[in-house]
Amino acid sequence: MSLISLAVTLIVIGVLLWLVNTYIPMDGKIKKILNIVVVICVVVWLLFAFGILDRSSEIRVPQLK
Repeated sequence: MSLISLAVTLIVIGVLLWLVNTYIPMDGKIKKILNIVVVICVVVWLLFAFGILDRSSEIRVPQLK
């Protein structure tokens, strides 16, 4: 995975999360939970992308090519 595709993916995820937080009305607690879930998923995906976590585990993360 190239560094450019990684940066573009992170920017798209950030913009989508910002749009959801800004324009979709929901309770503050739900927004906080949504933000935490998205951040955890992105961190786990990055750990897999950089090879820090082993690919032979049970969690399957789609590869961007």
